[in-house]
Amino acid sequence: MTAMSFLEDLRAAARDAEAAEAMFRREVAARMTDLEQQRAFAFRRLNLMQTIAEAVGPAADEPAAIAYALAALRVRLGWGSDSEARAAVLARFAPVAQAVFATIEPNDDIGEADVAAALAQFETWYAQSHATPFWMLFEHYIPETPRVDF
Repeated sequence: MTAMSFLEDLRAAARDAEAAEAMFRREVAARMTDLEQQRAFAFRRLNLMQTIAEAVGPAADEPAAIAYALAALRVRLGWGSDSEARAAVLARFAPVAQAVFATIEPNDDIGEADVAAALAQFETWYAQSHATPFWMLFEHYIPETPRVDF
């Protein structure tokens, strides 16, 4: 052991501390990103379901409620045209609309509707079918526009 070996030990300790800090920062950044996405999805879920509830409210019967809900979903997603993929999403979302209508107009034959379960089932189907969460459809990129002063 040389007389200056303590400096190498201190350098190694400093590198280890630096590496531990960097790892911790990466973990915190990843956790923040996850929490940000969870928050965004929770508010998207709330806002969409509030829109669906408002759309279903005036419906006289279940078919009308489903039609109103699917129309509201199409508007929220900006879907002005049809496609096979969009039709599949709308068909899979219909049970959510049914559950919302059942909470507004209870039916003893059906029993109690579980909107949260219907929505969770839809979200699971979408994630498995599309490899992304449904709520990503609500991501709207807004390009930065130059500010011009006259």
